Amino acid sequence: MAEIKVLNSKFETAGNIKTDVALDAEAISVPAVHQVVKATLAGRRQGNASTKTKGFVSGGGIKPFKQKGTGRARQGSTRSILMPGGGTAFGPSPRSYEQKVNKKMALKAIQSVVADKLQAGKLTVVQKIESTGKTKDMFALLNGKGLLPALLVTADRDSLAIRAAKNLQHGKAIAVEGFSVYEALRFENLVIEQEALETLLKKLV
Repeated sequence: MAEIKVLNSKFETAGNIKTDVALDAEAISVPAVHQVVKATLAGRRQGNASTKTKGFVSGGGIKPFKQKGTGRARQGSTRSILMPGGGTAFGPSPRSYEQKVNKKMALKAIQSVVADKLQAGKLTVVQKIESTGKTKDMFALLNGKGLLPALLVTADRDSLAIRAAKNLQHGKAIAVEGFSVYEALRFENLVIEQEALETLLKKLV
């Protein structure tokens, strides 16, 4: 059983929450995190590189020169891959780079990253992240508490904290339903609302 300290909106100790989810060092699975991060980055690739084979290049209806007597290799089309302006052989075509990650591995990666932040002392659980919606106020709050760079995770997708963190140079805010293992690893600190953490932990039980 893990015990996590909870702070109030002023970042003062407000109590603790207990969970049956294992969040010790043994719960960290580097291979699972690696696989999920790799799949996340692969899914962000556009995959829109495209070339035309000889079947897609316009023209080529006439034989470029007679079969014999020229001393050249015989050609049947000006769109051949051997001719200037012809098609491309084995070139790239639009494709998806998405990689499938099974649910069990995805949950293990989430558990691993939360456990890692907790063990490193980089997990900050707040009852509610209060925000005016202004970036300078959010920066002053996080910088004053020594929590930058940080990923903020809110329980509400319409939270003003998400709006306030949009222009943070060393910070980002997301709703818990869009929690990303990759984004959590990008930032040193993980600042998460209590309700959002409980939502994540429910998935891991």
